[in-house]
Amino acid sequence: MYDHNQIEIPESFVALYIPPGRQTPNATRAAIGARYEFCEDLANHLFEYARAQHHDLGIGEHDVLERVALGLRQPTSGVDAAEARWVVRRLAELEGWSWAEDDHAG
Repeated sequence: MYDHNQIEIPESFVALYIPPGRQTPNATRAAIGARYEFCEDLANHLFEYARAQHHDLGIGEHDVLERVALGLRQPTSGVDAAEARWVVRRLAELEGWSWAEDDHAG
């Protein structure tokens, strides 16, 4: 049966659910899809906030992304550490900003 609501999940997101040494995700496609939609929506909701922080308050791109990353690392954020890194990377992509993830692991 063809699912009209089926979304394409980026490999970068699916990779969050593939444990080291394995080749398959440790969650169902439906579960990964739901988390992807949540994280993609979160990145899109943060877009205007990040832009306003940068333009209206004059905060540098790096500092805006750091602040977002710090907020997403809080237990109440609704995302785990790997998802938080993905959301910040996606937000940087949406904004057209650079984000050297290796410099911001946490």
